Amino acid sequence: MAGTSHGHTPAAWTGVTISFIGFCISGAFMVLANPLGFWAGVVVILLGGVVGMAMKAAGLGMPKESEEMVRARNEAGRAQPGSQIQTH
Repeated sequence: MAGTSHGHTPAAWTGVTISFIGFCISGAFMVLANPLGFWAGVVVILLGGVVGMAMKAAGLGMPKESEEMVRARNEAGRAQPGSQIQTH
């Protein structure tokens, strides 16, 4: 997996960072026994997902691979000695 760039996009980093802040807010207000603050944190968590998806839609995420690319990568992997990719 080190050779892939899974999740290394501005959309992913921004969405996860906003969601992490929401988790921190919810956790703090849970300890303080404040339900309103807890739910505000949950809203921030959901906002992180919405922002991440919006940024991906705006072109800041990772594009999906075409079937041709997937096939070529699998064929190249099978050509390597000691490859663990199985054919069907």
